Amino acid sequence: MTENNNALRQTVANFPKNRILVVGDIIVDHFIWGSVSRISPEAPVPVVNVTRENLLMGGAANVLHNLYAMGAQATLCGAVGDDAMADHLSRLLEEISSPIAGVVRLPGRPTTLKTRIIAQSQQVVRYDREQVAPLPEGAMRQLLDFVGQRLTTFDAVIISDYDKGMISPQFMDEFRKLLAAHPEIPVIADPKPGRPERFRDITLLTPNQHEAEMLSGIAIVDDESLTRAARTIIDKLNIAAILITRGEAGMALLEKGGPITTIPTQAKEVYDVTGAGDTVIATLSLGLANGLPLAASAVLANYAAGIVVGKIGTATATAAELLEVLP
Repeated sequence: MTENNNALRQTVANFPKNRILVVGDIIVDHFIWGSVSRISPEAPVPVVNVTRENLLMGGAANVLHNLYAMGAQATLCGAVGDDAMADHLSRLLEEISSPIAGVVRLPGRPTTLKTRIIAQSQQVVRYDREQVAPLPEGAMRQLLDFVGQRLTTFDAVIISDYDKGMISPQFMDEFRKLLAAHPEIPVIADPKPGRPERFRDITLLTPNQHEAEMLSGIAIVDDESLTRAARTIIDKLNIAAILITRGEAGMALLEKGGPITTIPTQAKEVYDVTGAGDTVIATLSLGLANGLPLAASAVLANYAAGIVVGKIGTATATAAELLEVLP
């Protein structure tokens, strides 16, 4: 056990050597914080007295932020609008010295913005500004060219699908051709259930339990149905493995041809699950990029998830925090 713990710690120490490509839907997370002391006389809703607000990297950009928080280097590949939110995102990327050459601006299409109003540590409402549609052909080609020219410089690839149009069947058909030429590079996807064929032949999927149920068509109610659902997805999509995140129940990992492994949650207190899946896939990818076995990488990701759900808002875990909670 000590040997395994040492391997986890050594992997975290190696994070600064890693370069990860993050491909997916770029989102800006807008948080408005305040307090509530009365109900509106106009409607039965709370009146929030705003005390502060912030704009953070969300979606695929939050995956990238998690990688940087852990000391790794990463490049973002995706599309934004040609607007003020895209300008703000560019500044956020510059602040962490992340390249912006893989981010394409699309005039006439807004940068996806999720606004959450939080009072007394509780989310009151969320509203979104977005346009959900596949990318124009020209933008898709630009992004594929960007990846094709740089793919061999990365240790792993993350596909972050938030169902905003970036990870379309057309994009994935072309992207898969690029990936097929480099089978040594692990490819990990956090999928939305629609059109699961988009994720055929990749290394690993990381759906949550609800997404796994939709991908497999099987209601997960016990260990037997959990195993059946995981095997169905692996066989249907011809992937090497699946890691199903299950909230308070932890995680379940199944590698092709092997038994299912359940990993209990490491969270002591859960305040907010926003972005926890981003932390899982970022940490998992870093483990695989370092040659850590999949099961050990999943354990490492589970520790990282336990850190971020104890924070409010779109949060990240740092390498120092991870080392503190590792046994």
